[in-house]
Amino acid sequence: MKTTLLAIAALMLITPGCARRGSRATYTQKTFVLSVPAVFRTYGEPDKTQAKALADEIFAEWNRISDELSYSSPYSLTTVVNKKAVTEWVPVTDEFMRLLLLALDYHKLTGGAFDITFAPLWPLWKEAASSRRLPHKDDIQKALEGIGSQYIQVDVVKRQVRLTKQVQVNMGGLLRGYCFERAYKILKERKPAFPVQLRLGGNMLVYGQRDWQYRVPHPTDRMTILGRYMFKDGMVMSSAGRDIFVEIEGKLYSHILDLRTGYPVQDFSSLTVYFPGVENSDFLSSAALSVLGRDKAFALLGKMKGAAAVWVDGAGKAHYLTNPDSPAKWDEPKNDFLGGMLGN
Repeated sequence: MKTTLLAIAALMLITPGCARRGSRATYTQKTFVLSVPAVFRTYGEPDKTQAKALADEIFAEWNRISDELSYSSPYSLTTVVNKKAVTEWVPVTDEFMRLLLLALDYHKLTGGAFDITFAPLWPLWKEAASSRRLPHKDDIQKALEGIGSQYIQVDVVKRQVRLTKQVQVNMGGLLRGYCFERAYKILKERKPAFPVQLRLGGNMLVYGQRDWQYRVPHPTDRMTILGRYMFKDGMVMSSAGRDIFVEIEGKLYSHILDLRTGYPVQDFSSLTVYFPGVENSDFLSSAALSVLGRDKAFALLGKMKGAAAVWVDGAGKAHYLTNPDSPAKWDEPKNDFLGGMLGN
């Protein structure tokens, strides 16, 4: 039976006309940004020169964001703030200030579970992932003592930042969504005559009307998908997922940390959220939503026009939220073995 299915799949892939018309990308460009793969795809019949120029422009903007704002870049404004702001007020850009204020809003929204000063905890969990042993409670407590967004002071009028304690700012949980904001602005200005799909890690932004789809994988079984979102326009943000879990002392842990406890979010496998638009920051960080817990995350998303979400708990069970006005439709294919090989 397995041999027969593989043969059918192979035949469908090489036989002209079997795939849905227009389902294949006609131009693809890839790079690596913010520590994750980035992919630009077009569909239809684009001018290849125009498509490449558009991809180059978007990727250049994403690299600029990484260079100027990421925690790991040695010359970024984030690095400058982390080095100098504990002893003096540090001037920042409007862009940096806007993202910082958003991060502080998320900190309040989540009751401290989302915190951009999480740096002391990260090495502990990286070591835990490597050694497959949980960090010692005393080490976690000590790390938590070096964390706290309450130690960040901002002067919005003068565009300055100061740290009242030696904490480390890392806005990585916001930058992928911000990359999509900037990319969408470029797409709106350039107005390409062909559909465009952008991927940044597990996140997806589309431009141009077509039958788009986003597959939501099972958190532990690489050969299985839970289902897919079908939509004409919008974006999908996702946190955690099957490729980021690590087994420690016989239990799977996510990389999403609850900064109130210092431990990974409990009873959580993944959160995938569809938003109908990206303009005017009309979306929420999936990382911030994840640390809220399913009930609170769904309560917030339930107030956002057009949003839809699937939360997969620690046991692999999916829970769904779909607002009545959402243009996204959830589809659970009866047999996605072949369909998964042919779609977007």
